[in-house]
Amino acid sequence: MPLFSYSVQEKIFAAVEAIPPLAKWVNRLLINRIVKRARSRPHPLSTAHDFVSWKGLTDRRWSGRHLPPGVRTTMPEVDDLLDLFERRDSTQRLCPKSTCLFPAFAQYLTDGFLRTETDNLIAKGETADTRLRRNTSNHEIDMCTLYGRTQAQTDALRLSSETRGEKGRLRSQKLNEEEYSPFLYSDGQVDPDFAVLDRPLGESDLTDELRAKLFAVGGDRVNSVPQVAMLNTLFLREHNRLAGEIETAHPDWSDERIFETARNTVIVIFIKMVVEDYINHIAPVPFKLKADPSVAWRAPWNKPNWITVEFSLLYRWHALIPDTLQWDATPQPVSSTFMNNALLLKAGLLQSFRLISATPAGEVGPRNTAKPLLHVEKSSIEQDRFCQLASYSDYRNYLGQSRPTHWSNISTDPDVATKLSKLYDDPRNVDFHVGLFCEDRVPNSPLPSLILSFVALDAFSQALTNPLLSEHVFRPSTFSEPGWRAIQSTNVLRDIVDRNVAGGAGDTFISMTRQDWVPE
Repeated sequence: MPLFSYSVQEKIFAAVEAIPPLAKWVNRLLINRIVKRARSRPHPLSTAHDFVSWKGLTDRRWSGRHLPPGVRTTMPEVDDLLDLFERRDSTQRLCPKSTCLFPAFAQYLTDGFLRTETDNLIAKGETADTRLRRNTSNHEIDMCTLYGRTQAQTDALRLSSETRGEKGRLRSQKLNEEEYSPFLYSDGQVDPDFAVLDRPLGESDLTDELRAKLFAVGGDRVNSVPQVAMLNTLFLREHNRLAGEIETAHPDWSDERIFETARNTVIVIFIKMVVEDYINHIAPVPFKLKADPSVAWRAPWNKPNWITVEFSLLYRWHALIPDTLQWDATPQPVSSTFMNNALLLKAGLLQSFRLISATPAGEVGPRNTAKPLLHVEKSSIEQDRFCQLASYSDYRNYLGQSRPTHWSNISTDPDVATKLSKLYDDPRNVDFHVGLFCEDRVPNSPLPSLILSFVALDAFSQALTNPLLSEHVFRPSTFSEPGWRAIQSTNVLRDIVDRNVAGGAGDTFISMTRQDWVPE
């Protein structure tokens, strides 16, 4: 329990934020406290071996590990555990705090670097049987969803023109007087210009009508749902808008310099959104954390990024997605929105943000996953065991939380606690993935306790260590005058929408936090 009520905390932090030097000091204190809960990188182990090896310390195709492998016996069958995830009745529990913009942003963010190796991208010389321990990540918040994962993909997505008015731009098209990425398919076939891009996951099951509206983008998951394509569209427009401003300010600059400067700016703006919009939304306290790069400049945790297998597994937030989404006057079953960019094109960008922000998200927690998504929960538990992750209890201890000694320490829901007691012989043997999602939601946050701690830890330790935020790089000359101005003036996603839709956003409500949210 917090020492003060939320309303009292608001007053205290409002006083702190009114004194900039004090606010900066508190911001540094809180971020360091969050990150120092865990060991700093480099992690001694990865999924390459269960012992320290050069390969495990250098080959980042293998996911990192926070804890050594944990071998446990007499574990319950995976199918028996699904009852802990499946929704009990037809009514989905909704999150009292979050709108659907929150899970949309979470998916767009994590799809850029949480990339467990897929069958079509198996590393050369490796076999499929260890695929779940490997990744295809760049291990950075680098906006590869927009710019591509490789240089060849980036080249394919660029306009690459030295013509005045075109320098530095990403390729795009105008539809209904709005700017979008070009389509991936042309005349029923993948456009040869985009053959180098990773193919969208799930495209083989699509109708020709849906396939025709897939965008040519940097990420193979961007087309998965229209609200994620919506975010990519926003940052496409922001890149091209910035390129135009930079070209105007520096007409003598080449296409290459303008592109790279706009790209630098968009990546940093996105990192600001991660901290100042996304992390502040999940935080259970009202202090507004800032993406202050100097926090990391002398910090012992400022080490090169390496995505861990634990981080990949804890982001399986399927319960956040409601059963229906309102893309127009009629609510759409979520199954009908899969890879359906026509919904985005029909609504337009501003209306899409309005509708997503008006829709409450589901609640992360036990027994709130729709039956059609249970197979994803099953595969998550199987990956947990295949990678031999330590127990949920071990991870609580690792992050400075008490180990569970009673089932009620995991969940205060008596039905969930009873089910856990029947499946496991001891609270300390509960699977990592199962324990994560059986926990109670933290008051004033959309997330349970251990997930919240891991998300905050990894967000700060991987966002603020970005090379663009380093001490000798984060300066106006890296981003140009227009870029630096955009970075300083952007605090929430709504700021970016406002400057990238005709006439601005006006009084449109755009937020990850529900308008009707009342602190607990």
